[in-house]
Amino acid sequence: MTFSSDQILDRLRLKRRLRIWQGIGIVAVCAAILVLGARMNVMVHGDHIARLWVDGVIYDDVARDELIAELAQDDSVKAVLLRINSPGGTVVGGEALYRNLRKLSEQKPVVAVMGEVAASAGYMTAIAADHIVAREGTITGSIGVLMQTANVTGLMDKIGVKPIVIKSAPLKATPNPMEEMTPEMREATQNVIMDMYDMFVAMVSERRGLAMEETLKLADGRIFTGRQAKDVGLIDETGGEDSALAWLKAEKNISDDLDIIDTSYSDEGFWEQAQSSMIKSFFDKTLISKGLSLDGLLSVWHPNFQ
Repeated sequence: MTFSSDQILDRLRLKRRLRIWQGIGIVAVCAAILVLGARMNVMVHGDHIARLWVDGVIYDDVARDELIAELAQDDSVKAVLLRINSPGGTVVGGEALYRNLRKLSEQKPVVAVMGEVAASAGYMTAIAADHIVAREGTITGSIGVLMQTANVTGLMDKIGVKPIVIKSAPLKATPNPMEEMTPEMREATQNVIMDMYDMFVAMVSERRGLAMEETLKLADGRIFTGRQAKDVGLIDETGGEDSALAWLKAEKNISDDLDIIDTSYSDEGFWEQAQSSMIKSFFDKTLISKGLSLDGLLSVWHPNFQ
């Protein structure tokens, strides 16, 4: 069969397109294998220090808990470098991190390095470590618990809407924006807040070796710089990762020649991770407050924006 010059050119173009798509397919498959390999620990490392990142708002996270348990059982992990950059989060999220990191520290040394912010539940996470390092300008502390609500009954009156609430007892589903807060409602809510606050304060007192009276003076919700936190005993030293590694070598006999390998975790597949990343990027760049997405009691610090 004889082909015209146009037909030959078309076939060449088609082959080039096929090669391009084949190349894209190979790259996609390789990327998926790398993600799967990281998730399933296929890539085996020798003895190393694991770097565990705690970034952003802290929630309860099963995948993170499983990873911490894996680090505890991995004989090739000789120490854990905990990097924290978080304003806090839910009390349950901070408590889960604290409890799991304490279990981890029974198996191998854990040293925390604070970034720009490690406050509230972020600080609760840090005190689980055997040693805490912060930058002089790190924002930390903010030891406390809060629950936020609103009273929109006045607004509802203005627009002519009268909410009707039917419940089994006066304290059910309180605080409720649709109801005026009674003294009984306030007392019940305050008791819940104070119970979680007492838990947080007890953690700080025990882990930092501070008397309860002294701890309570520091636990009034205020923030501290890294320098201030060092002076009052909330952290051990100011510095960065190099200071943490020096402590591991001096106090735990962990060689500073070991590789530091980042650990990551996710319940999502490859495409789900990509989609989640795009969605997170969108919300991070909008004016939507992350506080609106939190549920439950909060242990979180954030500056007021005018």
